[in-house]
Formats: sequence, C-alpha cells, structure tokens
Amino acid sequence: MSYLSSLKPQTQTFVKSDAPMRDIYLSVIIPAYNEEKRISKTLDEISYYLSRQAYTYEILVVSEGSTDRTSEVVKAKMTAIKHLRLLDLKENRGKGHAVKNGMLDVSGRICLFTDADNSTDISHFEKMKPLFDKSYEVVICSRDSKDVSGAKQEVAQAWYKRLLGNMGNIFIQIVAVRGIWDTQCGFKAFRGFASEKIFSQTRIMGFGFDIEVLALARLFGYNVGIVPAKWVNDADSHVRFSSYLKVLWETVLVRWFLWRGVYNKN
Repeated sequence: MSYLSSLKPQTQTFVKSDAPMRDIYLSVIIPAYNEEKRISKTLDEISYYLSRQAYTYEILVVSEGSTDRTSEVVKAKMTAIKHLRLLDLKENRGKGHAVKNGMLDVSGRICLFTDADNSTDISHFEKMKPLFDKSYEVVICSRDSKDVSGAKQEVAQAWYKRLLGNMGNIFIQIVAVRGIWDTQCGFKAFRGFASEKIFSQTRIMGFGFDIEVLALARLFGYNVGIVPAKWVNDADSHVRFSSYLKVLWETVLVRWFLWRGVYNKN
C-alpha cells in the first residue's frame, strides 16, 4: 500500500469513549505519548487554573500508544481532578492522530489542544477568549513576533532547532499556509462546529497536522486569530531532527490534497 493510499479516511481508526453529553464551554485536549514524568504536574496546573474560572470545562488526555505508565498516572489523577477523562489508544500513529481522536470525542463549545509538557501555559486561553467572543472560529498561539506583538520564547529552543524551524516555515508559507510564521505552536483552539468540520477531514497524523488544520481553516473560510505565546521550551521534547523533515513532506501532501480537491468544503 502506498503512503498516499494509507491516508484515506476509511483506513484510519478513531475511538469514541463514553464522553458525557452536557453543556461544556471549554474542552481541553492533551495528546500524550510516554508522558508519565510530566503529565501529573501538567494536569495539576491546568486543573488548578480551570477550577477557578466561571465557565464549565472538561479535560481529556489522549494517550497515544504509550508504553510507559502514562495511562495509569492519568487514571490515578481522576479521583482528585474534576472532569478529567482518558482516551487510551493502543497504537502510536502520531500526534495528529491523538489530537484528531480527542477533538472528535469532546463536546465543548470551544475545543483547545495543548501539549503535555505545558510549554504554553493554560492561562493563554484568556487571550483567546475575547477573539472567540467576536467573530473568530479559530484562534492560535504564536511564538513569533512577526505574527503578533509580544510573542516570545521565554526559554528558547536550541539554535539549530530555531534555524530549522525558520527555514521550514518559509517553505510552509510558500506551499500551504501563507502569512503565519508559527504554524507549529501546540496551543490552538476552535469553536466546536469548526473543530468538528476540520478534524473530521484531517489526514495528516504526524506533526504536520498543524499545517493541515490551518490550511483547512483557510479553505473553509474561517477567521483565524493569533495571540502571543510566552513559550517555555522543554529539553525533553519528543520532536527530533527527522520530525522536521517529515513535516516538510507532510506540507507537500497538504498542498497535493488541496490541488486534488479531496477536502469537502460543504
């Protein structure tokens, strides 16, 4: 089977958990792969913040084929943290696969995904909320001041990662998503209907899914807002050099899918 044929929707496996049907304002999705050392602290910080807000919320951790104790740690936290659920996927198919499953499982009026290392603190949602109160369907965080004033990396990545990221972004803008300098920040939020329409059609299961998501948002005519991130790099990031190369290939795939008209705009 070719790589392109393997991306057909019918070959993808998505798991629906026993998500309760209730009126939730914010759903927070946390993709996690072998995060037993970091996930507990992240959940504590997210729960502490959300429990002090006036709106309703839920937290969903999507364990993507973890081989460590990620799932056990999350289950243990459920007794102490309100509205916490776990979606335990047995196969590791990539971050895009985890986020897609999570987004299609929750029921919030706004659906946000954030990284398990908490590099972009949950309080950034307060910058997003005013844009959702206006006419925006998608709001993202950016670590690049060329996108929005005030964006910065509080603890920066290694120089070679920054260089690769900058070079890769120029390619991404030329090929798939013009005008956005940081497509890869792992803190993005969507109105519920936009999340369902976008993620029901995504085909990229790796780190390049962010590019596909933004390309689809543009294709569907959604307003995309950008707020500044105060981002703290985690040295234990799962992103490796090979991941940058794969993202570039996945960017080409997104352009190919757009040219072929494989996405349903209706």
